[in-house]
Amino acid sequence: MFESFLVPHRSLPRNGVKSVIAVVAIASGAVALRFWLWGAWPVAMFSLAEVPLLGVLLAINFKQARASESITLNAEQLTVIRTDPAGRRRGFAMPSAWLRVDLNGGSGLSRLIVRSHGRGCEIGAFLHEPDRLTLYESLRDALHRIRNPRFDNPWILDGEG
Repeated sequence: MFESFLVPHRSLPRNGVKSVIAVVAIASGAVALRFWLWGAWPVAMFSLAEVPLLGVLLAINFKQARASESITLNAEQLTVIRTDPAGRRRGFAMPSAWLRVDLNGGSGLSRLIVRSHGRGCEIGAFLHEPDRLTLYESLRDALHRIRNPRFDNPWILDGEG
């Protein structure tokens, strides 16, 4: 009935990261040279130290982009399989007959929670707010279709039979 594969949004490709680091390195080098010539060498050292720090932070960001969630909903159960940035997988399943989908929180800070039999779990935590809302609506609609099947029998509708 419903299947979704979620990955964190990353707008900067690998070549873009290299370009950003190159631009920051050139700018930091110019600032460091200027302060070095003025005799303020500690400022120059701090200015040059920001380039490796930026590289480490962007590497962490790229590693986090390897996380994912696979969500499958059928008539029997909801199955969520999470893959963390290291590649380890964890999964859980909840019966769809008792499943509840909630969007908790105010604007910009919502959490998408699935609950069944007193157990609850957040899904799509790394999504942006509009994407989380779309996932909530799609999952809620799929759950409604499972609970309220529409039988389309032309013989009954035409009065023949």
